[in-house]
Amino acid sequence: MPKNPPESMQHHLRQRLNAHAKGRWPQLARVDVRFRTGFAYVSGELKDGEQLPLCRLRFTGVLHTWGFALYLASRGSTRTTSCPADCPPAAPKTASTAPATSTSATNQPDRHPSTS
Repeated sequence: MPKNPPESMQHHLRQRLNAHAKGRWPQLARVDVRFRTGFAYVSGELKDGEQLPLCRLRFTGVLHTWGFALYLASRGSTRTTSCPADCPPAAPKTASTAPATSTSATNQPDRHPSTS
């Protein structure tokens, strides 16, 4: 059975995600991270308390290397995402849209090309 990362890594991930969200998505009050069988489930909390699922991270055993699956509101589930083989494990180089917009449950057109 996959194991959760040690408490120190869990704490580090929570701090890092909250710091990133504070600088990029001011509409979020905070980012919640819960761990279960080797996965970190990440959701954003709006200032009114509403929770927005954002993504699922898979613990690989290395602090700065996580597998990821983005939450798709249109499907109500996560979808595993992959990078090209030459993609380094680093932060995205382009600005992303706010999670509250990209995970909205309203019927808005998809703003990003999807890969099915």
